[in-house]
Amino acid sequence: GALLNISASDQGRSDSLLLSWDEPEGGAREYLLTLSSLESGTLLQNGSAGPNTTSFWFHGLTPGMRYRIEVTATLACRDPASQSVTAQTSPSPVHNLSLSSGGSAGWLRAAWAHGQGRRDAYGLALWHSDSQALVRNVSLLPGADTFLFDGLLAGSEYALKVTTLAGPGQASTSVRQWTAPSIPTQLRLSPRSSTSLVASWAGAAGAAWLHLELRNLLTQTVTTTLAARRGLTSYTFQHLHPGTQYWLGLSATAGPYTLVGPNATAWTYPLSPGNVTLSSAEEQNSLQARWSIPAGQRDFYLVTLREGEDGVPTRNISVGGDNDHVTFHGLSPGRQYSVQVVVVAGPYRASVQSTAAWTEPRAPSGVSLSSQGSAHSLLASWEEAMGEGYLLALSPAEHPMKNSSVLRGVTSFTYEGLHPGTLYTFEVSTVAGPYTSSPQRVSNWTYPLPPEQLTLSNGGHSTSLQASWRAASSGSTSYTGTLWETKSQEQVRNVSVGNDWTNVTLENLVPGRQYTLEMAAVAGPYTSPVQSATDWTYPLAPASVTLTNTRRPLGLSAFWDKAAGDVDQFHLQLYSKSHAAQRNISVGPNTHNFTFLGLSPGTQYFLKVTVLAGPYRSSSHFATEWTYPLSLANVSVQPGQKPQELHVSWVESGGGRDHLVQLSVAESLSIIRNVSVPRGVTQLDLEGLVPGSRYRVEIISQAGPHRISSQTAIGYTVPLPPRSLSASPASMAGALAVHWETSPGQRDGYLLSVLEEGSSAPPRSLEAGKDSTNVTVAQLEPGTCYLVGIWAVAGPHRSLPRNITSCTVPAAPTNLRLTNPGSSSELYASWNKPPGRRDHYRIALYSLSTQSRIQVQTLNPDALNFTWTRLEAGSRFAVQLTAVKGSLEASSINVTQWTYPLAPVNLTLGSPLASVLVVSWAVAARGAEGFVVNVCDAASGTPVGHTVLGSSARTHILRSLSPGTRYSVAVSATAGPFHASTPNLTHCTRECHTLLA
Repeated sequence: GALLNISASDQGRSDSLLLSWDEPEGGAREYLLTLSSLESGTLLQNGSAGPNTTSFWFHGLTPGMRYRIEVTATLACRDPASQSVTAQTSPSPVHNLSLSSGGSAGWLRAAWAHGQGRRDAYGLALWHSDSQALVRNVSLLPGADTFLFDGLLAGSEYALKVTTLAGPGQASTSVRQWTAPSIPTQLRLSPRSSTSLVASWAGAAGAAWLHLELRNLLTQTVTTTLAARRGLTSYTFQHLHPGTQYWLGLSATAGPYTLVGPNATAWTYPLSPGNVTLSSAEEQNSLQARWSIPAGQRDFYLVTLREGEDGVPTRNISVGGDNDHVTFHGLSPGRQYSVQVVVVAGPYRASVQSTAAWTEPRAPSGVSLSSQGSAHSLLASWEEAMGEGYLLALSPAEHPMKNSSVLRGVTSFTYEGLHPGTLYTFEVSTVAGPYTSSPQRVSNWTYPLPPEQLTLSNGGHSTSLQASWRAASSGSTSYTGTLWETKSQEQVRNVSVGNDWTNVTLENLVPGRQYTLEMAAVAGPYTSPVQSATDWTYPLAPASVTLTNTRRPLGLSAFWDKAAGDVDQFHLQLYSKSHAAQRNISVGPNTHNFTFLGLSPGTQYFLKVTVLAGPYRSSSHFATEWTYPLSLANVSVQPGQKPQELHVSWVESGGGRDHLVQLSVAESLSIIRNVSVPRGVTQLDLEGLVPGSRYRVEIISQAGPHRISSQTAIGYTVPLPPRSLSASPASMAGALAVHWETSPGQRDGYLLSVLEEGSSAPPRSLEAGKDSTNVTVAQLEPGTCYLVGIWAVAGPHRSLPRNITSCTVPAAPTNLRLTNPGSSSELYASWNKPPGRRDHYRIALYSLSTQSRIQVQTLNPDALNFTWTRLEAGSRFAVQLTAVKGSLEASSINVTQWTYPLAPVNLTLGSPLASVLVVSWAVAARGAEGFVVNVCDAASGTPVGHTVLGSSARTHILRSLSPGTRYSVAVSATAGPFHASTPNLTHCTRECHTLLA
């Protein structure tokens, strides 16, 4: 029988088998399939498949079972062909596979539920995840559902794979799990420096990770957290606070397990204080120790005061760690002291010693200064005080002069050559060691002269004027004056100042107003001639200066409030840093707003409002505002150089700081990209987009707080071309089946172009939906090759094309005719020209008499007939005509015809009996379907016999004839509808008496 080449596979499915076979030569009418258990032979399933089928699925099978499958093909005109094959389904994997440690550090327990069907055994493989080393490989009986792995490493991750085995098939399931960690021991924490601590521990090999947490106990905040891999045994914590207590906690982690370990505390070393000084305090007989607080923390300071050159301790004081000074009271005047400051932090200390300091002596009492009736001398006197000596100083109101030192025991001193009208101050201090007591002061006057060079100036102030003068060489005891309003001549106030004044400030005046000051010098009861000066107060700058944006017309409105005081006029100055030109406007004192028009859009302007009063002016702070920007024009969105890019361009309309390009998916309107570009940039490439997608771009122009949006532009990224394009002839003639795979990204659809090869006609276009992966192109010319092109289309854009060439099946010839032109050795074949093209015809002639193909001819594609010659006479032939295009063929239906037979030869007649004629003949060549013997009465022409004989007959006996009668006999050779006869031959039957004689 025919070989079917049966094969069976489960295609990765444990409950099904796919049976495949080769179609036998000549095809099959039907296939019968049976599936039975290989072990019991029990028939489990059967099925059937029609012709042209080469595969069949058996479903609902038991996983891991072995089956026997038999396929019987029913063949045309032949005995059925049967073939069997054995196959086994793959086993089912286990279910609910788990691997648990139960909190143990040294073992893991595996458990599972059996899968459906049968199995031969289980294979368990356990790996150590970090080292990828195979730890255990175990085979178990098919009924096992648990297994214990012991002797494992603590705090390690393991991977288990359970494989179900059935024959050559297998199915695996995997799971991962950790063993519990072990806790490190012997945790120690000790200081290394003022900003670092060293932590160490032992037994760290039993955990995948060690987590260390260092906490500042003062602030109760976590300073450092650290995760260390297996094996680390020490760590130094850097950048800590000096003099601070820290707490360190340690825990071990392995996968989901965490065990809390030991903890420890330690202090960092404190830092010594800096700049320790000892100096006099504000109170008498007191010294104050000061120092700079060092970085970090501390518990407290221990301050020790030492007296004398030998440094005998006299006082101990403890102060908090945040203090930077301490004061010692009740000390002996004029004594030498030093101080030691010790920083204490936990068990650690750091100290610094200061330099020596002295207490101050007491000042003398009973100090007096008298003129003794003289304008050029003063007598100073005092009572004796404790100390080493006295320091004397006599100074006028403006400059020190005549410093002297006298020893202890002197109680008076006379100063000569003084200036009249001058206030003198006498100071006397007691000196002890390096310190001088606070001085005792007394003052007295000499006679004055009038002030010189009197001036009045506002000094830039709006509510005050400053009067200044130069005292005469003789000095004065005091000055007096009167301030008047110049315009109204109203008295404003009187001024009186001491002799050490050479200027005075007149407050609470009206801004921007003119005043006149009259001034004289006074010494005792004497007054100098009057001097006068005049000036304006500085005007106040306008308040609440604002700029407000106006859109139509485009401009800026300035507003301001008039401040208190007098104003002559307002001056407005508007300018922009981006433009050289500026606007200058002057308005009257009662105007409080002004609008600037004709400004540049999208530009920041600055406004300064200046008040003018007399020769002075006062300006406000700058107010600023942006004019509204203009929206961008000609926003264009085009595909970029890559399918994942868009190129955005625009034309700037003027003004603005920068632009914000907003990209959104056109359908959802959600913004997916915000890109800020500076002013002057007019294009942008957006990358990382989805090919073939529709996007919406809006560009926002920004000018200060103002924004304006451009018109929305829509653009598409170029789609990616389809992949794996293929084209093949469809089942129908004149059609091509085109297939492809979709590429990543989006598209609106596909555009196909079908161009007839070698034709100048325009290509035919077709469209396909965006989710399509195939299309059948119909109404094509049979037997014609076409160039098929395909593009992915998104909006107006196409992807790069993909092209392929394929040919349609040629049309089968029609109306095939095979005729006999009346010849015994020729047949004439003709047919109608089918539509389309072909490379050639192949015409085959079969002899039905001998059941063989005798001739095959190749004809040109335009041939419409063919004549067969030298054929066997009287034979039946079949012809088949096939149109051929490359490897594609289409055949007509077969037609049959006969050649004319040759007439028999050597016809002879004999009459061995009175009522019998024996007819004999011979044939010239092979080839007749049969013979016909016709007999008629020669005299009357009446037919008396018609006998049909087979092709092998060469003689025939005519019986029951009339004796002695002449008969005419003819023998014809027949072939289908054709026959060829011998000439009639006559003969007489014997007479009866002849026979008797």
